[in-house]
Amino acid sequence: MKLYGYFRSSATYRVRIALNLKGLPWEAVLIDLRPPASAQQTPEFRALNPQGLIPVLTDGAHTLTQSLAIIEYLEETHPSPPLLPRSPHERAEVRALALAIACDIHPLNNTRVLSYLRSPLGHDEPAIEAWYAHWIAVGFGALEQRARQLSGDGRHLYGTSVTLADVCLVPQMYNAHRFRCDVAPYPTLRGICAHLETLPAFARAAPQVQPDAPAA
Repeated sequence: MKLYGYFRSSATYRVRIALNLKGLPWEAVLIDLRPPASAQQTPEFRALNPQGLIPVLTDGAHTLTQSLAIIEYLEETHPSPPLLPRSPHERAEVRALALAIACDIHPLNNTRVLSYLRSPLGHDEPAIEAWYAHWIAVGFGALEQRARQLSGDGRHLYGTSVTLADVCLVPQMYNAHRFRCDVAPYPTLRGICAHLETLPAFARAAPQVQPDAPAA
């Protein structure tokens, strides 16, 4: 398998975690999103994904896009260890948590959205940071409540084992720290992430240890 991505992309981060959890061998193909490289805009990459978005996973003859679709593919083709519970109700609960992050929080704070706020809309960096912090607060506030209800041990977003929800949470918390958001109001989420980040599959997927990460 080849994973096309960027070290700081939270969507790519999710897939790295899932691949590691499944114990699957994979090769990183680095797509530098930063100008002037903007490798996501090249004809070669657009042939893989016309949206010009990462991640992209190739598995033999199959080319897959969208991080949650890729992770569900991995779940279906390599079901152990499972990232979704057995019962339909529990699976729906986990998917709802994951989608709250991947569809409600992340898109509003995606790089291309922040870039559009800068130009052509002309917002300055304090305004953009306020935008980011607002949507983190809205999303994390609700997730904190759900985590208190659904976490079985204070170390996982749902139940007592790693699920798709955890795979989405850790990258979003990384982004919140990166943009200096106040995460003090979310002690349950912080505790869950602190535990998950100690697990080898999560630690090996962290942005700072990827081959395209800048030297410290």
